[in-house]
Amino acid sequence: MNEATLDIALMPGDGIGPEVMEAALLVLETVQRRLGGFHLAFTPLEAGAEAYRRSGVAMSEAVFARAAAADAILFGAMGLPDVRLPDGREIAPQLDLRERLGLFAGIRPARLLPGVASPLADPRARLIDLVILREQTEGLFAERGRGLVSAERAEDRLVVTRAASERLFDAAFALARERKARRGRARVDLVDKANVLGSMAFFRSIFLERAARCPDIEAGCRYVDATALDLVRRPWDLDVLVTENLMGDILSDLGAGLVGGMGFAPTADLGEGKGLFQPAHGSAPDIAGQGIANPTAMILSAAMMLDWLGTRRGLESCRTAARLVEAAVERVFAHGRIRPVEQGGSDGTRAIAEAVAAAVGELEPSSLR
Repeated sequence: MNEATLDIALMPGDGIGPEVMEAALLVLETVQRRLGGFHLAFTPLEAGAEAYRRSGVAMSEAVFARAAAADAILFGAMGLPDVRLPDGREIAPQLDLRERLGLFAGIRPARLLPGVASPLADPRARLIDLVILREQTEGLFAERGRGLVSAERAEDRLVVTRAASERLFDAAFALARERKARRGRARVDLVDKANVLGSMAFFRSIFLERAARCPDIEAGCRYVDATALDLVRRPWDLDVLVTENLMGDILSDLGAGLVGGMGFAPTADLGEGKGLFQPAHGSAPDIAGQGIANPTAMILSAAMMLDWLGTRRGLESCRTAARLVEAAVERVFAHGRIRPVEQGGSDGTRAIAEAVAAAVGELEPSSLR
């Protein structure tokens, strides 16, 4: 049987990025050997703070062009606190990729895995399974590097356009529809500050227009401050939260904290035919090189990549691989095989990757839902 070759741009980056990337590659290589039907062709690319420190360029045009041409981008972490642009901002090629490739939909799942401890004592925390959908090309981030700064005053605009908002909200309802097919229910809530900002009132009006076209999905609107409260008080009642760029950036880290930490928070940045997949955490230079970083978010991001590629290319083997990796992660945590240092355990990056890879070999693909 001929295997479909998928071109994957690898951008390990800085700090713990290369370490968690190596862990994800072990699992990906294991699952493609187990299933067949597809072949992942990896191309390592250099970008990030260390690249900037050496060359003065965080991401060359050649690197960008190669990443843009790939079927998908698998991304570790970039940026270091002590490596900054002349205006004081950190190096952030991931933001350049979002803007230049039009990766408007930042999908940030927050689901508590069996066997993983949540800081919430309520037993209903076991039911946490929500997604924050973050607009990634506008909002306050649109002013990155463009704001007005003087000795006495600084200004950054919040940008909202109809076109970007419509495609974001349509993506939110499509995501909810997929979740409803699996879970039997779905709801989309807009998160904004429409009671204060005219831009957010505009954002809300567009959301309500798009929601009216989707009567099969329950919809509502929430203020961001009340949502932050409910993410701590009753996150198990929340489903799909769609929001502006900066608000989504903040709330998604809160969501990660509820399900065990940043090491359990995968992400997908999607545009029209383009996809970048990365853990939500940063480069964590304080633990880089120690072998203790939790690679679970990186591994689950790789599973999201497999599912997206399988859907786009019509490769059921790829989608099965995604489910197999996700099930393997659940298995090792549910059975208590591993406990990351992040959660007070002693299992490091390599041990977690090897445990997940072993579980990939143990599970029967035909049993996966």
